[in-house]
Amino acid sequence: MSKYVAYVSSYTQGTQFGISIYDVDLKKGRFIEKDHVKVSNSSYVSISHNHKYLYSITDLGVESYKVLKDGLLEKLNLASINGMRGCYLSTSYDDKFLFVAGYHDGKITALRINDDGSAGEITDEIYLKGMGSVAERNFHPHVSCVKMTRDDKYLLAADLGMDHVNVYALDHSTGKLKLVDIIRSEQESAPRHIKFSKNGKILYIVHELKCYIDVYTYSDGGNNNPIFEKIQTVSTTNDYHTSSTAASALNISADFKYITSSNAGDNSVSLYKILPDGTLDKKLCLPISGEYPKDAALFPDNKHLVSCNHESDTMTFFNVDMENGTIVMNGPEMKIIKPNCIIFHKLDD
Repeated sequence: MSKYVAYVSSYTQGTQFGISIYDVDLKKGRFIEKDHVKVSNSSYVSISHNHKYLYSITDLGVESYKVLKDGLLEKLNLASINGMRGCYLSTSYDDKFLFVAGYHDGKITALRINDDGSAGEITDEIYLKGMGSVAERNFHPHVSCVKMTRDDKYLLAADLGMDHVNVYALDHSTGKLKLVDIIRSEQESAPRHIKFSKNGKILYIVHELKCYIDVYTYSDGGNNNPIFEKIQTVSTTNDYHTSSTAASALNISADFKYITSSNAGDNSVSLYKILPDGTLDKKLCLPISGEYPKDAALFPDNKHLVSCNHESDTMTFFNVDMENGTIVMNGPEMKIIKPNCIIFHKLDD
């Protein structure tokens, strides 16, 4: 059986450790504490596409780590993003560039990745502009996610404050970004996270305030002409959800057959099967026994699920029955301060 570790990022309130590393017990659907890494307020972590390096948001910018054979992390460097603390980061598919989303300052930062995997110089900085709906926080740009298309041509940046996703062409020689399209969402829907299907032809966008996932087809028309067409909108909640519910993260299973989304306020997780045409079939939406599930993900075997419950300082674990559309808690909650996101990493045999 393949072996995995899990990396969980968290805010450092009363602790120095912003990244926790766990061995994954696939048979029981549980985690076993392995190590902790000192990093300030790790609001998000991401692994490079070659699986050799891990990158983390910190108060001072981004920190890069080499992923060792046993899953432990060896720090490479700290790099500034010349702005406020980011909320999300990802790499280009050739692992040459690192992109950081700035929620607080509405900024996109692109950095070159050095040959040794460390974060290098800033190649571009874009401050998003505009005035949206003057209601609560939704009145100026908040970049909540940055993600490349799988053909590595375009960077998508979800602007939660302006209710749209900006699409930028990436110059792979200079690291510069050029705005070429805008995917517009419903007013005050707040697009939060972005994922692509395995073949890269389907785009999924989860919307925080309206609690739904929009599904688009994607193709490249050439000459910086990406084409996105909406084919489905599916709710992340049940009809009886609480009025204060907000959709959180979006995750695709390791085999690209399922998508999970979590709902704060409602404190639930939704699980969808990805159909052959890329549309989603909701299998369940059930409670996760914690407060504010900021992230939720299926284990690599699709038989278990973990929820990172930000406000109750816990992770909860469940057995998943895909046939009957149920999840059942499989043991006690695990304590962790303010967890933000989780990623699984397969260890080399």
